[in-house]
Amino acid sequence: MPAFVLPSVVDGNEISSSAFKEKTLLVTFFATWCAPCVQEVPTLVKLQEKYGKDTFSVIGLSVDRSSPRVVKRFVEKHNITYPVLMATAETMQDFGGVYGIPATFLINKKGNVVKKYPGYIPQSVLEKDLKKIL
Repeated sequence: MPAFVLPSVVDGNEISSSAFKEKTLLVTFFATWCAPCVQEVPTLVKLQEKYGKDTFSVIGLSVDRSSPRVVKRFVEKHNITYPVLMATAETMQDFGGVYGIPATFLINKKGNVVKKYPGYIPQSVLEKDLKKIL
């Protein structure tokens, strides 16, 4: 997984990818105006609640060009319980070029991207793949 340091939409504090060392991750690039992105939020919240103890985390990376306040309101409205950060063009490029959203990456505990999902992915598919590497 590419290294990053990005601001949290909740409090503005910078969060480093190293904070998630040795965790299985589901990193999703999204936007508040993207209908499939909004559709997958409940799935991501469920996965975070089910598996997000010490060894797993969802990370939302917003590609919105508007103010982080807009994204923060989105997080609050949808009761998002996982970290949501503001992505940069560099971060999108570092992940191999994110050209469409949602774009989700499954990352193992060693920090390797093991699967990339373009577009909306059903919870059953994400959970099946996640269970294989937890």
